[in-house]
Amino acid sequence: MKLLRYGPAGQEKPGVLDAQGRVRDLSAVIGDLAGTALLPASLANLQALDLNTLPLVNGLPQKDLRLGPCVGQVGKLICIGLNYSDHAQEAGMQVPPEPVVFNKWTSAIIGPDDAVEIPRGSIKTDWEVELGVVIGQGGRYIAEADAMAHVAGYCVVNDVSEREFQLERSGTWDKGKGCDTFGPLGPWLVTVDEVPNPHALRLWLDVDNKRYQDGSTATMVYQVPFLISYLSRFMSLQSGDVISTGTPPGVGMGQKPPVFLRAGQTMHLGIDGLGTQTQRVTPA
Repeated sequence: MKLLRYGPAGQEKPGVLDAQGRVRDLSAVIGDLAGTALLPASLANLQALDLNTLPLVNGLPQKDLRLGPCVGQVGKLICIGLNYSDHAQEAGMQVPPEPVVFNKWTSAIIGPDDAVEIPRGSIKTDWEVELGVVIGQGGRYIAEADAMAHVAGYCVVNDVSEREFQLERSGTWDKGKGCDTFGPLGPWLVTVDEVPNPHALRLWLDVDNKRYQDGSTATMVYQVPFLISYLSRFMSLQSGDVISTGTPPGVGMGQKPPVFLRAGQTMHLGIDGLGTQTQRVTPA
């Protein structure tokens, strides 16, 4: 299934994409695509629905129908840094002996095609296409062998980053990672049955029609089961939490010379089978 949230910002309703690429409304079935609606039993109930019996929503998604973040009421947006060996190389950094963990504040989360704002005072706003993992069944101290049973699905994440704030302004990475609009999620949450191998997905990103990132989740250093197990040692994972798993090479910081975003530009990015995002860059 491709589950989604549609409608004006802050008023999104839950929906599902049907076989014709149209949105069907799920409001009579679940209140939101959030929390307990992402538990295995709830997802099984959604899988059993006859989508043709659900109300058809007017408009085409990502054309004349706005999509919101594909997960609502996210409790934690947890990110992994330097998790692709080729990206670590372009950044001039060593592959870490353990995953680098940082946070994006939930106020950064926006829809997949909403505008991304360059923060006031920014000189190094950058892009990062990433695979997002959405937690279904929560837990603590999850065994790596059991970790995939805790996944509700996957989505596209753009881990927008301000590199000066992140690396040069005295503090943790979070300072440059959690600015408003720096967390586009979606267009949809794709359930695990449609993604047999999350470590064999092509992911790419263009800026103004120029391809900068073109990689594969196959070059992840720490894969999804390990990341879930590892993170659950330090915090409880809860339904609706999102883990953004790192980016392949091609970020602006890694260009020679470096290239950073400017107001008026457009980012277009995607992951095979998980959909695409398009964001216009605007000043804050």
